[in-house]
Amino acid sequence: MHRYLRAVGFSKIQKREEYEELVTFASECYQTEETAVTAEGEDFSERRKAFADQMGLLVRGVYDEKDQFRPEYCIPYFTGKNERFYEDMEIERHAEKESYAGVCDDMNLGVSLIFYVQNVTEYLNRKRYGRMDRATTSLTLSGLSVEGKVLMPVYQKTPVVSEIKSSQERNRMLQAARDGDEDAIENLTLEDMDTYSMISRRISDEDVFSIVTTHFMPCGVECDHYNVMGEILSVELVENNKTEEKIYVLSIETNEIIMDVCINQKDLLGEPKPGRRFRGIIWLQGLVHFEEKW
Repeated sequence: MHRYLRAVGFSKIQKREEYEELVTFASECYQTEETAVTAEGEDFSERRKAFADQMGLLVRGVYDEKDQFRPEYCIPYFTGKNERFYEDMEIERHAEKESYAGVCDDMNLGVSLIFYVQNVTEYLNRKRYGRMDRATTSLTLSGLSVEGKVLMPVYQKTPVVSEIKSSQERNRMLQAARDGDEDAIENLTLEDMDTYSMISRRISDEDVFSIVTTHFMPCGVECDHYNVMGEILSVELVENNKTEEKIYVLSIETNEIIMDVCINQKDLLGEPKPGRRFRGIIWLQGLVHFEEKW
C-alpha cells in the first residue's frame, strides 16, 4: 500500500484487501484515461479517478492480448495550480516499473529539483513521435504530505531595493558558478561561510526557526522527498467524496517557489492561516506542460 494514500483522504485503508478493493474501484470507475506504447511495445494506460478537486488516485497498467486492462500499481496524485517555467528539464525512467522522475535546475534552490512525473503517457507519446526536441516545458509542482506542523510567523521588514538586488545578484552568481566561473564559486563559498558564522553566533540565544524562515531540503534516501518550510499564502479545506475525510490544500512560498501542498487534517498539527508557516515532509510531484515551439 502507498504511504501517501492518507494525504488524499484514505487514512483508514489498513489491510491489503481494502487497498486492492480501492484500486479495483478506481480502475473500473475512472473518469479519464490516456494510453501510450512503451519501449517494449506494450499498451500502457493511466486511469484517473478524482475524489476531490485536483486530487485522487492514478492507476497505471497495461492491456493484455484480450484487450483487458491489467492494473500494475496505483498512486495518489494531487495537481497544484502554480505553473513555473524551467529550462533543460530531463525525464528519466525508474528501474523497477513504468514510472518516471523529472530533473530540473532551480536557481532559487541552487540544486537540482527532482520530482515524480504525473503525466507519463503524454511524455511517452511525445517521445515516440519525436516531438520532444521541439518542445519547451513548464511545470506545475505539488506536494503530498503525511506529517506537518504550523509555525507562527517571524517578523520581517518589507524587502528593500538593496535586498532584492542582493537576491538577484546571488542568482546571477549561481548561474555563473554552474558555467564554471571560479570567481563566482569563490564568492558563493565566502557568502556561505559568513551565513554559517552568523547562524552559529545567533543560535546560542535564539530558536533556529526564528533565524531560518524558509527551507527546501532533500529528506531521506528517496530523491523526490523533501523537508520544506514556507509561508502559507492561502488555505482551502476540501473533502474526499468517498471517505468524507477533510484535507487541507495549502499554497506556500518556500525559497521563492510557490507551490501547493495537500495534507490530511488529521496529520497537520496546528491551525493553518495565511501568514503562518508550514513545515513538513512532502512527496514532490510534477505535471509537465509540453508546449510546441512554432
